[in-house]
Amino acid sequence: MSKAKVISLTYQLRSGSPEGELIETAGKENPAEFLFGAGNLIPEFEDQIQELSPGESFEFTIDSDKAYGPSNPSAIVNLPRSVFTIDGKEAEDLLQIGKIVPMRNDQGEPLQGKILEIEPETVKMDFNHPLAGHDLHFKGEVITTRDASDEEVSHGHVHTGKDGH
Repeated sequence: MSKAKVISLTYQLRSGSPEGELIETAGKENPAEFLFGAGNLIPEFEDQIQELSPGESFEFTIDSDKAYGPSNPSAIVNLPRSVFTIDGKEAEDLLQIGKIVPMRNDQGEPLQGKILEIEPETVKMDFNHPLAGHDLHFKGEVITTRDASDEEVSHGHVHTGKDGH
């Protein structure tokens, strides 16, 4: 497969092995589409499907070190509860254990954190990727491939729908 191709595929993503916890699926009625070689996927995933044609199946496991890396203890932080204040009022709808909360780092870049604990003065959050520390097992099939449009290539992603996004 070459860059500038749009790939449509089905897959099941499981944690660690073929019998692991099911994390995500994309079926034939709603396959995943991506621009091959645009850097939007784990490089090892693209390496594994690179030689496949429509109708061919795949099954492989990507080691966590080649996926999202190990879980980084320094990405688990305690934040003051005041961070969760909007217009002087605590955002109670955000403060739920297990909730994924969109935030920004010190440079203003977006990131997502999962609330682990809520204390009277602090909130413990995990900013690791949700799949950090997990080996990833993929099983699926390439459905279609097509040439990407010039606009898709310049934007670095697949365009769908009438507005192009």
